[in-house]
Amino acid sequence: MTQTPNASNISNARMYSVTPALEAIWQDLLAHIAQAAGVPLTYMPYPAPQPLETLWARPDLGCVFMCGYPVALNLADVIPIAAPIPSATWAGGKPLYRSDLIVRRNSSYQTLEDTFGGTAGWTVEHSHSGFNAFRHHLMAYRTPARPKLYREMRGNLVTARKILDSVLDGSIDVGPLDGYWHSLIAKHLPGLTKDIRVVASTVLAPIPAFVASANMPPAQIQRLQDAFINASAASWFVPIGQALLIDGFARVSQSSFTKTLDWDAEAKAAGYALPA
Repeated sequence: MTQTPNASNISNARMYSVTPALEAIWQDLLAHIAQAAGVPLTYMPYPAPQPLETLWARPDLGCVFMCGYPVALNLADVIPIAAPIPSATWAGGKPLYRSDLIVRRNSSYQTLEDTFGGTAGWTVEHSHSGFNAFRHHLMAYRTPARPKLYREMRGNLVTARKILDSVLDGSIDVGPLDGYWHSLIAKHLPGLTKDIRVVASTVLAPIPAFVASANMPPAQIQRLQDAFINASAASWFVPIGQALLIDGFARVSQSSFTKTLDWDAEAKAAGYALPA
């Protein structure tokens, strides 16, 4: 059933709320977007480790971050609205991100190849940055004589923070960290990243986007898209953009994320369903 025009839908930015203070800034941004669009949104906290799949399936989803890989997989019936443009030079002014493959700073590993034979980890199977991109990157190193690169692969670590903590405590030797998330936590909690190093980064891919339930009226989705696209020109955006390390937003659609499906298909065709 389609939402009525005056119904209030939920918003959430958990995926990139690396601190409580930063979540408050995301909440402020979404309030500005809702006001500019004339679309009622109610921010709903949804802290980890609650499953994101449950959040994405809500019929009152109004403006919530969702990874592009599950969008492309049709994991939930959603409509992509807009995606952030990271201010990082590697993003090139586009709504793109990468996965940084991290190790402990004091480890002997200088390259990704040095970690082979050790222990690696991934987040969840529907994550691009924490699973799909990592698997795609590792494929280039597999050979018929060496189909398995690691002695142990620890899966279902769920969050980027768990990957970071697992590298720091030695539970894993290497793991994939969402590059934009990495930028945010390095800025806002630098003490957590001072003891890690990046030994490789994956190819760029479409960054997670804000999405709405397909139940939301198309006119409301259009107004939200316009508000996101115009946000960078608003007077309120500058301090928020600086804190969130973004230059603005780009309009996206489901087809924006088909690259993630190509990587998934390549891995499965090669008999590499799980990183190993």
